[in-house]
Amino acid sequence: MDTHPQITKKALFSIGQVVKHRVFSFRGVIFDVDPEFANSEEWWESIPLEIRPEKEQPFYHLLAENDDSSYKAYVSQQNLVPDNSDDPIEHPDVTELFDDLSEGQYNIKAIAKH
Repeated sequence: MDTHPQITKKALFSIGQVVKHRVFSFRGVIFDVDPEFANSEEWWESIPLEIRPEKEQPFYHLLAENDDSSYKAYVSQQNLVPDNSDDPIEHPDVTELFDDLSEGQYNIKAIAKH
């Protein structure tokens, strides 16, 4: 396993895509993307130095799940890989934002305009 994936500033993943964490046992669907780190310094400093990702890369907001729970996660691009299982994400908020899952990608729900 590549422990130092190449860091790029270009977003490699898209909203609605199902991904999994490169190291930790969770997966999720992307619902937002920051072009670079946009969380608090406190959050940043809480990550152990030896696994702290670079800030100058896209970070993804996920509706995430593991074997025990569903939650929202904020993950650097270097720590994500595509999830090609085509298994749905069971997070309770998925149906609020997305429609059907097809080939590892959820379709974003249309937003009614007034």
